[in-house]
Amino acid sequence: MLSTTDTAGSLWKLLEQSGHPFTREAGSLRPADSHAGAGSIETHGTTVIAVKFKDGVIAVGDRRATANFAVMYDRADKVLAIDDTTLLAISGSFARAMDVVKYLRTSFKLFERTYLQPMSLEGKLTELARVVKAGIPDALQGIGGFIPILATFDKESNEGRIFFYDGMGARFESTEFGAAGSGSMQIRGVFDYIVKTVKPFHEMSRDEALKQALLLLDIAADLDAATGGWAKVMPLARTITCNGIEEVPDETLKAIIEQLDKSISR
Repeated sequence: MLSTTDTAGSLWKLLEQSGHPFTREAGSLRPADSHAGAGSIETHGTTVIAVKFKDGVIAVGDRRATANFAVMYDRADKVLAIDDTTLLAISGSFARAMDVVKYLRTSFKLFERTYLQPMSLEGKLTELARVVKAGIPDALQGIGGFIPILATFDKESNEGRIFFYDGMGARFESTEFGAAGSGSMQIRGVFDYIVKTVKPFHEMSRDEALKQALLLLDIAADLDAATGGWAKVMPLARTITCNGIEEVPDETLKAIIEQLDKSISR
């Protein structure tokens, strides 16, 4: 993999010119004005889920963004395309997450234009780890903390892959699923229950995996006050396969949600 270090200087200049200033601190990248809102109330994204299916990965997120106990926005997009082969599902500080998404999009594109080839998967994972780690000083002050899930389709191994991070930037790869956000701990055991009693996610069709992911999101909404369900606004779901990234149509989501509503005893 070609190092991104050589492009760092020009990348920072490009970010400053585009209105997204980052600065170097202890070998990491962080927003230049990250301490500006230290006394303000942050808006947070809540639960996001990623599960494999036989053709790739599907990522699902509720649409709610909260600030303390208030619902600030109920149509937030927390499953975002970074490039043609990378999906990022975000939880935690919405402002910090948006800065990271802008930075990664610029970084990946600049690397491709500089070296005339896409950044390797290892390079993308390392770059994301850098920006997660760069947020530690702010997270220790109770602001700016966010946890991402990265989903991609690896054409070399011909499979979807899911990576998640802790707050220190440590990276882990999941064999079947990943979850982050305020409702993720409450549903952690349900993933294993599905794998052991239904079948592994990677053996499911897209709609089978989507149904299980939506059910998990509904359980999270029942157990976590911050996570939104689907009664008011439908969740957002995107898939990544060998054909790229696609958004699951509203009609498909509605049909599966209607099936779940009929089968779930409220």
